[in-house]
Order: sequence, then structure tokens, then C-alpha cells
Amino acid sequence: MGEEDRQPSKRSLRALEFLNVFLADVPGGVGPFLAVYLAAGYHWNPENIGIAMSVGGIAGVIAQTPAGELVDRLRQKRLLIVITSMLIAVSCLVMVMRTTMTMVLAAQVVLGVVSSVIGPAVAAITLGLVGHQKMDQQMGRNQAVNHAGNVGAAALAGLLGYYIGRQWIFYLVVIMSIASSISVLLIREQEIDHELARGGVSARNEKRESQASDIMTLLTDHRIVIFALAVILFHFANAAMLPLVGQMLSDGKAEGASLYMAACIIVAQLVMVPVSAWAGPKAGAWGRKPVFLIAFLVLPIRGVLYVLSHNPYFLVSVQMLDGIGAGIFGVVMIIVIADLTKGTGRFNLTQGAIGTATGIGASLSTLMAGFIVSRAGYHAGFLALAWVAAIALAVFWWCVPETKEKRASNGRQEAVPQAATP
Repeated sequence: MGEEDRQPSKRSLRALEFLNVFLADVPGGVGPFLAVYLAAGYHWNPENIGIAMSVGGIAGVIAQTPAGELVDRLRQKRLLIVITSMLIAVSCLVMVMRTTMTMVLAAQVVLGVVSSVIGPAVAAITLGLVGHQKMDQQMGRNQAVNHAGNVGAAALAGLLGYYIGRQWIFYLVVIMSIASSISVLLIREQEIDHELARGGVSARNEKRESQASDIMTLLTDHRIVIFALAVILFHFANAAMLPLVGQMLSDGKAEGASLYMAACIIVAQLVMVPVSAWAGPKAGAWGRKPVFLIAFLVLPIRGVLYVLSHNPYFLVSVQMLDGIGAGIFGVVMIIVIADLTKGTGRFNLTQGAIGTATGIGASLSTLMAGFIVSRAGYHAGFLALAWVAAIALAVFWWCVPETKEKRASNGRQEAVPQAATP
């Protein structure tokens, strides 16, 4: 059976979608609420909040590439997601029970390390189930239902935080971690092609496993390096924006801070649902670069708009642009990596390496923004991030090539040049 003929069962595909619903940006969604939780509930200053959030990002940076290698090597990808989900639940409970600098930092380290496994593992299971031919459409569905889950989770988190207590935001993450573990176990193991899942040649077509490319070969591929540069600049500009909005909304409004933050997330996630569903098929029809360019274009605009007003309703409305950018980014980035690594057997390792670049950008973003805001105010912080976003747009526009396979006159696909294998 060829890769294009793969037909996973409805049960496995439905379980994959439920997995994406319950993951609901776990643990990434904890970050913005953590900033509010620490600022409004414990009066942490922006500098200490930036340090606390950066520690988790730095731990994730260190873990991303080994995590990708682990996902490539292990066939027990479902179990891997179960273990990481349980560790996320424990870390959230720790932050609620002991909100000291030491315990928060320790929990953030654990969150950063274990969360580095989730993204590559889910993408690997997806590729192993549907193959490259249907990856763009399935990734669009995955991200659409994930963002729909984010809407429900953010709404519940805001309501629980406002009416019961801010700690219930973290209890909700615990419940969703358990639900995601159940969902992944409902995916049928025998339907996952583990050679495809690591970006190799389908095990259904080969009698033996294909040899994976050397990591240094991939890391010297100029297409991967340039793409990683664009990604790190994007996340450097993007990561600190929403936490800064949350801190700004918390000034003098401790009681309503959780609701305002929930509104920011809900507005963005509502936009992400149709944008993600649209981005996958359009990346297949138009090409990856035209669709991805939209995500890079809206980011500097968003950064500038934040300085125009501190009105909570205005700030919440600007988050619609975040929905457009993040909705496209979450879908097309994985598709581009799958394009760049097709046949190399290093899909997840490359995800991890680029995830390292993403983590560097995100960690430095929150750290830099915290220092700038402490010394020059929120306007200076947002404008600095907007300038970095403009540089990211220029790099992507001029330097990143199209990765979509071209279709020859006979209807067959011509692969884009791949990294050489030893």
C-alpha cells in the first residue's frame, strides 16, 4: 500500500482530534494566566515574572532537540504523551500549593522540559497516520479543533479564576491533561506507520527501516537554517506580547484581570479556528510561503496597535490579529518541516531543533520585555517587539524559499531538493 493510499480508521482520526482539543495549548496556555496569577495575586513585579517565565522557556530550549530525537527513535509515542501530560498536571499543582520563587521556577523547568515532547509527538502520530499527501489537510483540522478547545479552556479558566479562585486555572489544566492521556490511548497503535512518523520511507513499502540522515547534514542545509532564523525572530517578537497585555490589564484591576486575560485568549482562539481550517488546504493549493507570509505580516502591526490605547476592550480586539498569525503559524510550520525533511527520517529531530530556535526567541522575548517595561514602560516594550517583528517579516519575505512540491506535467509530484543523506 502506497503512502497516498493510507486510510486510518475513523476512531483513530477522531481520537487524534480529541487529543488536540484536550491538549488546548497545554502547557503553553498556562503562561499568560501565570503572569496574571503572579502579578494580581502575589504582587510579583514584571522583572521577576519575566525571569520565572523565561526559566521554563530556557529549559524547553535545552530539551527540544533531544526530545525530537527521542520521538524519532521511540515507537511508544502514545505512552510518551501520557507521561508528559501527567508531569504537566503535577507541575501545575506544585505552583498552586507553593507559590514561592523556588517552587515556581522548579515547576516551570519541568513544564519546559516535558512540553518539548508534546508537539513533535503529536505531529509524528499525525504524519504516521495520514502520510505526507494528506498532512496539510489533517494539520489544518488538528489545529482548528485545538483552538476550539482553547476557547472552551480559556473561558472556563477565566470564569473559574474570577468566581472561585485564580488557582482553579491550574486545576483545569490538570483535568485536561488527564483527558488528553485517555484520548491518545484511543488511537490504534497498529495504524501508525512509525517510519513515516519520523519522516522516513513508509515501512509498508520497504522491507527494512530506512537509514536516517546525519544530524549535521540537516543542520547545514541552508533552507532549514534560514527558516529557523525567521522562526526565532518571529517568536522573539511574539512571545512577550500577550503576557505584557495581561500585566497591563492587571494594573489597578486585580479582580477582573483573569476575565480580561481570558477574553484576550478567547478572541484570538475564535479567530484561529477558521484560520487554521483555512490555512492547511490553502497551503496545499497556493504553496506554503504565500500563506505563511500573512502570519509574519500581521505581527508588527499588532505590536504597534498595543501602544495606541490601554482601554481593555481595544486591547482585547487587537488580539484578533494574534489569532490570524498563530492560526497560520501552528499549521504551516509543521507542514514546511515535513517538506524539508521528507525521506530523511529526521522529521521530529528537525522539529526539535527548530523548536529550540523557537524557544530561544520566546525566552529572550519575555526576559527582554520584562527589563524594558521595568525601566521604560509598556509602550517601549511593545515598540521594541514590533521592530523585531518587522525584521522577521523581511527575513522571511526575501530569504525563505517555497517548499511545496511542484506537480509535473504528467501529474506526478516533483520533490523539492532534499538534504543529502550519507
